[in-house]
Amino acid sequence: MSTPCYAGLVRGIGIDGKGLWRRHACLQTKVCATVVLTLTAGCGYIGQPLVPLANVPQRISDVAAVERGAVIIAHFTIPTFTTENNPLKTSVKLDFRAGVAGEPFNPGDWANQAKPISQFEVKDGLATFKIPSEAWTGKKVTIAVRSIGHNGKQSDWSNFETIPVVAPPETPSKPAVEDIAAGERVTWTGAGDQFRVLRRAGDEKDFAIAATVKGHEWIDAGIDYGKPYSYAVQALVDAGNQKTAESDVSASDTHIPKDIFPPAVPAALRADRTANSVSLVWEADTDSDLAGYRIYRSEGNGPWQKLADVNTVPSYSDTAVEHGKTYRYAVSAFDKTDLPNESQLSAPVEIAFP
Repeated sequence: MSTPCYAGLVRGIGIDGKGLWRRHACLQTKVCATVVLTLTAGCGYIGQPLVPLANVPQRISDVAAVERGAVIIAHFTIPTFTTENNPLKTSVKLDFRAGVAGEPFNPGDWANQAKPISQFEVKDGLATFKIPSEAWTGKKVTIAVRSIGHNGKQSDWSNFETIPVVAPPETPSKPAVEDIAAGERVTWTGAGDQFRVLRRAGDEKDFAIAATVKGHEWIDAGIDYGKPYSYAVQALVDAGNQKTAESDVSASDTHIPKDIFPPAVPAALRADRTANSVSLVWEADTDSDLAGYRIYRSEGNGPWQKLADVNTVPSYSDTAVEHGKTYRYAVSAFDKTDLPNESQLSAPVEIAFP
């Protein structure tokens, strides 16, 4: 009976002092030697088994809420990654709850009595919940949410947001808008600790917060004449606990400002005689839309007559004077509008030309 191949390898194959394989008479043994060499010289390594991924949605940490009118509005970012920073394969379910928390606060006790809210809107990855506030008026409502993956695994509860709920703040009246020299004067009526003025300019789609004021008036100095502006107002009420309740936003008013306001009246006009003329100088006008000055003259107590229009340099030389006459001078300023707005005349000066 022939010797098994592996037995032949044990008896006849080894490494000599020079690192060379010794020959074996059996061809079968040579083949087996190759197999043994392959097995013993392999470099593969079997590591520790990998821990299965938990696939738990990340905890939501940006819950914010505010009372607006008769509604509590809460919003937060919907998670798209797991706690292991891997993308979630499917969208998560939201377990959103609102309820009165006990003291000391216990998340488990709060969750057991809090009311689940299922209706919400999603836009650009942001979830928004709108909750009628009437049931919690005079109380502090605590809001939180957790997400649930497709495998049923839940995230931890989000940050807990507590809102002191007050009676819905009064909505301010529709604002009135008036053109004044400084810009657009916006006024309204209604109760509130402060007021938020909202503005939409030109072809903008959305209103933006323009100012927050304590009174019932705001002046919009940053306007362009001929461009439409819309204004609305929202009342703010201190709800305590460093929280502010908001009213609903008022009806809006749209107005196109018109420049009907002339530059300031020129001041400090002075007249000096020269050999053949009268030299006029006055203080420069600082209005941003100043186009120039208009010079008026009268002989004696006669009527005013326009003498010339000059640029923004506050000086003029009248060479059309005659010896032996007395002249009065006055100056006005005008702006750059299509139909220029002209100021009233300056205080006149009188000079006799001998």
